[in-house]
Amino acid sequence: MTNKDLLSVAQEYGSPVYVYNAHKIEAQYKRLTNAFKKVKQLEIKYAVKALSNVSILSFLHGLGAGMDTVSIQEVQLAIAAGVPADQIIFTPNGVSLKELEAAMNLGVQINIDNLSILEQFGTKYPKVPVCVRVNPHVMAGGNTNISVGHIDSKFGISIHQLPLLHRIVENTGMLINGIHMHTGSDILDIEVFLYASEILFEAALSFKQLEFIDFGSGFKVPYSQGDIETNIEEMGDKLSKRFNKFCKTYGKDLTLTFEPGKFLVSEAGHFLVNVNVIKQTTSTVFAQVDSGFNHFIRPMLYGSQHQITNISSPKGSERFYSVVGYICETDTFATNRRIAEITEGDIISFSNAGAYCYSMASNYNSRYRPAEVLWHNDKMHLIRKRESFEDILQNQIVVNL
Repeated sequence: MTNKDLLSVAQEYGSPVYVYNAHKIEAQYKRLTNAFKKVKQLEIKYAVKALSNVSILSFLHGLGAGMDTVSIQEVQLAIAAGVPADQIIFTPNGVSLKELEAAMNLGVQINIDNLSILEQFGTKYPKVPVCVRVNPHVMAGGNTNISVGHIDSKFGISIHQLPLLHRIVENTGMLINGIHMHTGSDILDIEVFLYASEILFEAALSFKQLEFIDFGSGFKVPYSQGDIETNIEEMGDKLSKRFNKFCKTYGKDLTLTFEPGKFLVSEAGHFLVNVNVIKQTTSTVFAQVDSGFNHFIRPMLYGSQHQITNISSPKGSERFYSVVGYICETDTFATNRRIAEITEGDIISFSNAGAYCYSMASNYNSRYRPAEVLWHNDKMHLIRKRESFEDILQNQIVVNL
């Protein structure tokens, strides 16, 4: 996708607007499957929470992906996108037994991450196969805001609680058909991830009826030119060898499962905004755009760095800008960033806008959520309309007191 292509989308659908490159998504999917081609049984279950548009889910399913879901609504979205229930795993956190039952009734794979619900579910439905999420107490990611493998994490059953887990399984007679871990996002040190995998392998040996081992995901993608990323080819080579060796020890071929979200869609996304105002103070030049953290919260929430390009005039002389939004809050996308000279009316693009951008958007300040566009075979396809004022009012009820 070129700057010209992106500008054509902004011209057709206005700004702000999200644009996703289908070919980049496909390339990332093939890169991951090729990295693990030496594994006999591999399943990629896309993490729906990263970008949940049904057209994206349908496209990924067409490539061969199942779905990793964390809410009953995501399960329903996956089914609406044409994904069979037996290719969907439900991995919630802190939900009620009632929500697990709703997912079970839809026929998806259940994944439970706490002992209380595990015992309730196993007592009531001992014949329903269940995966258990284990916390190995290993942090493979570098950012504590997005790491979930630490000892005080709310996610997963502590590896030290395996005796309690087995007691529940024995008492209820329930069937454990999978074991799962997720150490967090932005995995850089492959050896640390492999160390966590060894903990999972050791735990897996104590379950005799497993069908799959789910290693989660969290692969780091580059956010700027030259940025570091997970070496997925090296990980594929090392983990595949170890997994195949484990299967021989276990006595049968299991399925190796991953749940990538950001890895598949982040780099495919661009978020386009219009520059409303150039405002200069005594020390700062602000580029104020027609968006805010209501549409693009990651820089404010996680401190993430997204490359910013003036696609209207990419070859202009570079100047330092602080790019800020139009929300009545502090919504700074970037501070003193070198960008080709910006004038009012220019369209600028945020890269890596495919993951956790639209899916975390809101109507704060009663602003509309933007449109979404899928770019495929040199054509733009509208996959979500921009909201209108009627959408803002839709579920509100005026009470005359």
